[in-house]
Amino acid sequence: MKKGNPIALLPIGVFLVLYLGLGIALGFSNVPITIVFLVAILVACLQNRGLSFDDKLAVMAKGVGDKNILTMLLIFLAAGAFVGVAGRSSAESVAYFMLSIIPARFAAAVLFVVACFVSTAMGTSVGTITLLTPIAVAVADASGFGVPLCVGSIVGGSMFGDNLSFISDTTIAACNGQGVPMKDKFRENFAIALPAAIVTLAVILVLSFQAPLAGAVERPYNLVQVIPYVLVLIGGIAGINVFLVLLVGIASGAVIMLATGGIAPENLLSSMGTGAAGMFETSMVAILVSAMCALIRVHGGFDALLSFIHRIFKGKRGGQLGMGLLVGAMDIATANNTVAIVMANPIAKEMSQEYGVTPSKTASILDTFSCIFQGVIPYGAQMLVAVSAAVELGHTISAFDVMPYLIYPYLLLVSSLVFIFLIPERKRKGAK
Repeated sequence: MKKGNPIALLPIGVFLVLYLGLGIALGFSNVPITIVFLVAILVACLQNRGLSFDDKLAVMAKGVGDKNILTMLLIFLAAGAFVGVAGRSSAESVAYFMLSIIPARFAAAVLFVVACFVSTAMGTSVGTITLLTPIAVAVADASGFGVPLCVGSIVGGSMFGDNLSFISDTTIAACNGQGVPMKDKFRENFAIALPAAIVTLAVILVLSFQAPLAGAVERPYNLVQVIPYVLVLIGGIAGINVFLVLLVGIASGAVIMLATGGIAPENLLSSMGTGAAGMFETSMVAILVSAMCALIRVHGGFDALLSFIHRIFKGKRGGQLGMGLLVGAMDIATANNTVAIVMANPIAKEMSQEYGVTPSKTASILDTFSCIFQGVIPYGAQMLVAVSAAVELGHTISAFDVMPYLIYPYLLLVSSLVFIFLIPERKRKGAK
């Protein structure tokens, strides 16, 4: 192992200290993450006098110009356009349809299942929470279930799709950062996520049967509007090129939403543009992180970090845990799982080569652990959106009221550790 240059990691430290410190002091929503990254890049540019500024620009341009980065950016924009054209009504139709055919006693479990489906179809946990939290509050008010249980079910289900969806920004970032097809990463992830989701569903049912029941929720729905999401899901699972899948989703969504009156013709293009614009900050962060990490690598920072990790984590399974904790630490500091993955990607790629971990497994670990941490931190966008929506609807709850009911993220951590430390060992024993 090369010893490397620990000082080269200073830009990451500067970013984490500034973003976390200012976020705590001013509120994370008031801190522009792109500006903080620009400061970190300036620090990286001031290091290593052996390279001229023009040489450093060339290094950053090479990092940004990587094929995987460009692919990631294009998929981000296409996914944003799809969500923009598909709209809110599709998610609401799924929720109210399931609530209409399943007994009220299972309403909280229905919320979890609906959140799993919608987040997998839409590829966004925050979007899912924004759409479904008002429904969760309505279910709580009508059925008698506690608001924290219903909201926690929505947040947990949204992280299921955030982790698995083919059009989730975390999936896009993890797969393109490691250079693996999305279907390969999906297979790795699904085996970990499904057991956690099934046990979560069982726990929610147990809690539901302990609560008094008051009534049910009945609202109108239009199942035709769900078709674009179903097509995207089927195409992604079948392994069709993600761009083609998204184009089919956008085209079918446009036709169906226009035909059903879900969107006015004059608003169609603007809705697509708004959806794509929602991905601009994420795209810019990906560009800035790529530039910063290219300089850190050239300055010897990654060699130093890998040398340190090798001293702490031993063996293939230790390396996988190290990757998970690395992206988890990034997520705690940034409160953004996509940013955490983008930052951890280049380091994890070198770790996967050193520890002999497959790229698909590496992508799965990065996505899974980032979603675990993002799903439970009280200052993450997911929790803030959920609590704010509930408060606006007249319920005084806090993140700490909801956290005991974030059953899925906790069980996803357990499932991940089982697959890291037990499942590979069993396979080796079976091979013998």
